[in-house]
Amino acid sequence: MLVLLDLAVYFLQYCVSEHSILNNMNHSKTKTCFYRRLYVAYLIDSGVNTVPKLIKATGMPKRTAQDTIKSLAEYDVLCVFQGATKDGFYQITGWGAIRKNWIKDNLKHVIDVLEYQ
Repeated sequence: MLVLLDLAVYFLQYCVSEHSILNNMNHSKTKTCFYRRLYVAYLIDSGVNTVPKLIKATGMPKRTAQDTIKSLAEYDVLCVFQGATKDGFYQITGWGAIRKNWIKDNLKHVIDVLEYQ
């Protein structure tokens, strides 16, 4: 019985230290999708405005970064590409109903939910 209890305590300590299992249980896909879009818009607006820069800042796969940028329009966040294909960058030209300052004020929470660095 004591061994089983020790294993349970060890497992919980692992979960808390890694926090990935607990975070995934506490946050819906809808919430993480929404936060990912907000975070990407915030990063683009802050100068992390190319796909390679987004990948480096977040660790997300290239396709996820591209799809997230493309999906910003669903929230009326206007993101336009400026410049040439190889040397261009993204720019947020409108935030729609999103309060940009909310993201800034809650950045740590957003990053924690998304499990980014």
